[in-house]
Amino acid sequence: MVNQTETQLSIEQTVEMFKYVAEQVINSKPYLTEIDSAIGDGDHGIGMAIGFEAAVNKLNSGSFKTVNAVFSEIGMAMISSMGGASGVIFGTMFIGKVAKLPQETNLSLPFLSTIFTDALAAIKKRGKAELGDKTMIDAFEPAVVSLQQSVSNNKTLLEGLKEAEKKAAEGVENTKNYTAKFGRAKSLGERAVGYQDAGATSVSIIIQSMRQWIERNI
Repeated sequence: MVNQTETQLSIEQTVEMFKYVAEQVINSKPYLTEIDSAIGDGDHGIGMAIGFEAAVNKLNSGSFKTVNAVFSEIGMAMISSMGGASGVIFGTMFIGKVAKLPQETNLSLPFLSTIFTDALAAIKKRGKAELGDKTMIDAFEPAVVSLQQSVSNNKTLLEGLKEAEKKAAEGVENTKNYTAKFGRAKSLGERAVGYQDAGATSVSIIIQSMRQWIERNI
């Protein structure tokens, strides 16, 4: 049974939402750089800004027939422009298996949940990270599980993103308690405890920005 109050974004609205998301991530470059400099290489904010700048260029110049194509274009732009592990991981967050999913012209909560569920599985398979490893998974997996639960509870897209935003933020906070299993922070051992993960923070910003755009524009 379809929720009659379900918020669905058109292709054009999906594009505009992700332009806003990109703007918020780009504006967060100093913040992300500061976080990453504490225990990482200090380049996460720069990489995310580069990736989303490339994504915006594609969104501005592209003509999209499906929501799937919007996600795919963002992911490919990030992979090709960022390079390295972060480019692949965050590109995969958008690409997932969208090309193999039913081609949709609207973005609903169930479809977003499906996209991100597939993306989570692909990221975990590719990067081998799990919850508690102090990576973006610590924010992304709780957000995805929350989206799945919201679908089961017949929530709207906005309601689902509000809950996912909370879970992602909690996940970021939880990374402060973990030692790292990947990247430069891995070599710090217990000294990495007390610092939040930059990748998880980026996920939180992305989910929060999606919620903000929908709340302000729909």
